[in-house]
Amino acid sequence: MEIFKTLKFLSIVLLCFFLVLYVLAISYVYFNQVGLVFHASRLPKDYKFDYQQKFEEINIKSFDGTILNGLLFKAKQSKGLVFYLHGNAGTLETWGKIAKIYTSLGYDIFILDYRSFGKSEGEIENEEQLTEDISIVYKSISKRYSEDKIIIAGYSIGSGFAVKLALESKAKALILQAPYYNFLELSSSRVPFFPDFMKKFSLETNEYLPQVKSPIYIFHGTSDQLIPFENSIRLKKLLKSNAYFYPLKYQEHIGVNENEDFQKQLKEILE
Repeated sequence: MEIFKTLKFLSIVLLCFFLVLYVLAISYVYFNQVGLVFHASRLPKDYKFDYQQKFEEINIKSFDGTILNGLLFKAKQSKGLVFYLHGNAGTLETWGKIAKIYTSLGYDIFILDYRSFGKSEGEIENEEQLTEDISIVYKSISKRYSEDKIIIAGYSIGSGFAVKLALESKAKALILQAPYYNFLELSSSRVPFFPDFMKKFSLETNEYLPQVKSPIYIFHGTSDQLIPFENSIRLKKLLKSNAYFYPLKYQEHIGVNENEDFQKQLKEILE
């Protein structure tokens, strides 16, 4: 009997030990999830962007007074605007390098640094906050253009926000680069022990994308290990005749803009 009591006691101790570990793991992910999703880096307020093409630095005040920073690169004879939402890392110091790909095809391109990125102020707290930021910036920039000449584009984490923005706007088209089917699902593959109800970012692209009425262009690398290619295959199955899917052979997650096949298709889209 003593042996059974001892075993029962040890079992309870082990159970409590693993429960404490679980609670600690859950707490760590909860309080650090913004940093796990977004790898923000700042630039000094007096930082001078150095690009060998015409651009305008724009600061826009968001709903809570936070100043958001973006760059508007201008084509020689503009046919419209690409409103671009970049990935979860890097700032305008590096993302601005993609601008020539778009301006050379006759489109201006505006790239936003999310709050806490680059020269943008504030700290990211949740999905709703970023969605509101992006909506306010879009409304401000779109005053310069006829909305039927604006194309919304999103890369990686930016693709989910691009879809939500396209749903509330009357943009000409939507371009998605390496999108995820559902961010809740994708994040569960990284931290399967972390419950969905505690996540600050859901970005359920699969729910919103079928409601977008404008033409949708999806690009995804077949060798993408970060957001697997299968995500775009599943998204395409949800869509009707207004959607076009372009697999990029051997392309990994980084460098979609520089992909030659992407650029060929982009030229047709922007013509």
